[in-house]
Amino acid sequence: MKKINSLDSIIRPIITEKATILSEQNKTVFKVHNSANKKNIKKNIEKIFKVNVIKINIINLKSKKKLKQGRLSTKSGYKKAIVTLKKGQSIDLTTGI
Repeated sequence: MKKINSLDSIIRPIITEKATILSEQNKTVFKVHNSANKKNIKKNIEKIFKVNVIKINIINLKSKKKLKQGRLSTKSGYKKAIVTLKKGQSIDLTTGI
């Protein structure tokens, strides 16, 4: 298995309506590398954003088959992490890294 860089485990934040509702509960959603684990994600979030992570939930989304213009294609699956932060802390995703 290919070893991933510490900063490569977090691909990008996911900004959807559901993710903004979760941000009111001190939770932030990120798309992460498929081989990343909870310890790796926690270490990288704390290193990049300088916040305290309490809990991490990981969801594996499977790939789906779609019919597009009469052809069968696949929508690739990915792994996302819901990161719960310490009370009073937040990650400002609009400023960038």
